[in-house]
Amino acid sequence: MRVVIDDNSGFCFGVVRAIGEAESALQRTGEVCCLGDIVHNRVEVQRLENMGMATVTHADMPSLGGRTLLIRAHGEPPATYRLAESLGIEVIDATCPVVARLQRRVREAYDKMREVGGSVVLLGKHGHAEVIGLTGQVEDDVMVAESIADLEGLDYTRPIYLLSQTTQSIELFNAMAEHIRSHVKEGVSVTVDDTICRRVAGRETLLATFSASVDVVLFVCGRKSSNGRVLSEVCRKANSRCYNIEEAAEIDMAWFEGAASVGICGATSTPRWLMEDVAAAVRSMAGELDNE
Repeated sequence: MRVVIDDNSGFCFGVVRAIGEAESALQRTGEVCCLGDIVHNRVEVQRLENMGMATVTHADMPSLGGRTLLIRAHGEPPATYRLAESLGIEVIDATCPVVARLQRRVREAYDKMREVGGSVVLLGKHGHAEVIGLTGQVEDDVMVAESIADLEGLDYTRPIYLLSQTTQSIELFNAMAEHIRSHVKEGVSVTVDDTICRRVAGRETLLATFSASVDVVLFVCGRKSSNGRVLSEVCRKANSRCYNIEEAAEIDMAWFEGAASVGICGATSTPRWLMEDVAAAVRSMAGELDNE
């Protein structure tokens, strides 16, 4: 059975940068605290924790005075930085540059809409770390919409400024923009600011092509990964024999019955080494079956 890993899958630039910052800090000091999971992948988080990284929450911050705190790629609202400074916590800011730019755009959009009595709408997942950091730029005065149904309470008689969490679906964003345009009253301005990261969004087409080229797809990602949910659905649409796993231990060889090829791919939060582990496990299992 042919087993192939998708070369376009795996960590995006922002995650690579954040993990690099964590590893460098660990080499210097032997200890660093990360505010939340550094990446939505349990196995990778455990690897870094074994090196000395501690995953902490906002509630832990009062006890971290004098220690080093890493802000992960998802970013944080300004209130977090102010609190860290007041507590004497050294901050390593590993916010993804794409996210940091979006934070500025959210502030700019808010200022523009405040001048004209309009609304800022953000396509994003409620409670997601990136979204919390984005809405916190303007004291949560932003409408977060996960779907078109969430726009029900929007005032279409006033100007609207639409942006997106960086890892959302382009298809959904465009559909939301069209919905807003079709519902506003004549003469009301609508600003559509496509802030989806193309380094991530561009993977959708590549993943669909990859998934269609094999008999079975193993999509490797953490259960918490928002990007993983979006991309795994892209794979499933291209190939109904797509299975989501976090690690090799979850593989069921029954999935591969009659298959001549298996493709391994993953989210922007999936490390390459983990996909290689999964591929090795599939090859090993397939070899054992051949020898029976």
